[in-house]
Amino acid sequence: MKGILLFGHGARNPEWAAPFHRIRDAILARDPAALIEPGFLELMRPTFDEAVDCLVHQGAREIVVVPIFMAAGSHVKKDLPQMAANAMDRHPDLVIGLAPPVGEADPVLAAMADYAMTVTPE
Repeated sequence: MKGILLFGHGARNPEWAAPFHRIRDAILARDPAALIEPGFLELMRPTFDEAVDCLVHQGAREIVVVPIFMAAGSHVKKDLPQMAANAMDRHPDLVIGLAPPVGEADPVLAAMADYAMTVTPE
């Protein structure tokens, strides 16, 4: 069974995580049986490790990590692969794949361009 981990940096303000929950809710609206959890690098919970453990506990044997980042900086290029490797060491039957950051995906870039062209100041 496949799980999805929405990976973010984390922030002190709990409201910062609201988009992660909205993405999770949108996926669950499409597929109520989906295994999906947010996981954060720092400052917020669940941590990456807690999210992996939760998905494994729900039956995930494969996890795709979707970095909710604009681009692949050091957290995505360096920290995330190490965290994934450590998690696979803890769960020997688990396979973790890493998706490119959402900010680099063509459909996301197109949606942001559409938004920028149509937004009006508040």
